[in-house]
Amino acid sequence: MPPADLPICRTCGVQYAEPRPDCPICEDERQYVGWDGQRWTTLAGLAAEGHRGRVEEEGPGVVGVGTAPPTAIGQRALLLRTPEGNVLWDMVSYLDDDLIAEVQELGGVSAIAISHPHFYGSMIEWSRAFDAPVYIHAADRRWVARPDDSVVFWEGDTHRLSEDLTLINAGVHFEGGQVLHWSSERALFSGDILQVVQDRRWVSFMYSYPNYIPERPHVVRRALDLLEPYAFERVYGGWWKRIVYGDGAEAVRRSADRYLSFVADAENAEDAEDR
Repeated sequence: MPPADLPICRTCGVQYAEPRPDCPICEDERQYVGWDGQRWTTLAGLAAEGHRGRVEEEGPGVVGVGTAPPTAIGQRALLLRTPEGNVLWDMVSYLDDDLIAEVQELGGVSAIAISHPHFYGSMIEWSRAFDAPVYIHAADRRWVARPDDSVVFWEGDTHRLSEDLTLINAGVHFEGGQVLHWSSERALFSGDILQVVQDRRWVSFMYSYPNYIPERPHVVRRALDLLEPYAFERVYGGWWKRIVYGDGAEAVRRSADRYLSFVADAENAEDAEDR
């Protein structure tokens, strides 16, 4: 089957290796099957519907790469323009020749890293277009919908992409949920592992965002401990302009404190009722 005709789930936007009746990513409790049932599209279908690439600056050395109009859950990827080569953080479903050419003009893609399965999109198409490996934490191996030799599964708490770029297995939202730290730019790229919320001074932590299932306190505390050694001012979330523009490390700390205090209040109230 030609790549342009491989099935893409309309709800989560993930491309599969072959036709199937279900999308396991959407059937998981962290996501959902669309209200009209499981529906599919393809890259060719998205192009025929009028979707096109969207490329815009999002910050110093950071270019947003998305789709207009948006597909699936509407996220955008980020192209980090580094001296060692560009890294594409996170992923979208859409890709065509024009978008490939635009990204090539910006220096192409040397590596791809994706925060969690809801953002896997058409990662193998992007990998092949730019001859770039895809870095995913091994704990999320089972969610890869189109297995390929280009996917690099790493293990442990951290993994260096370069002297300047470090993947951190925060483990929020998914066991393999990862964030990316760019030391020279003092920036953290979080997807929705740490969700930059509407009040962009804060982030939040959820096991499921669409189904409003809070993340477990011990998972949040572990993520906070892993992030403690890293300095960052900006936190780039998963959607256009979802960015904490300053004092990012403190924003994450105070957000975790606020989150954990509300969870503790709920636990104390439940204990009181039991007594």
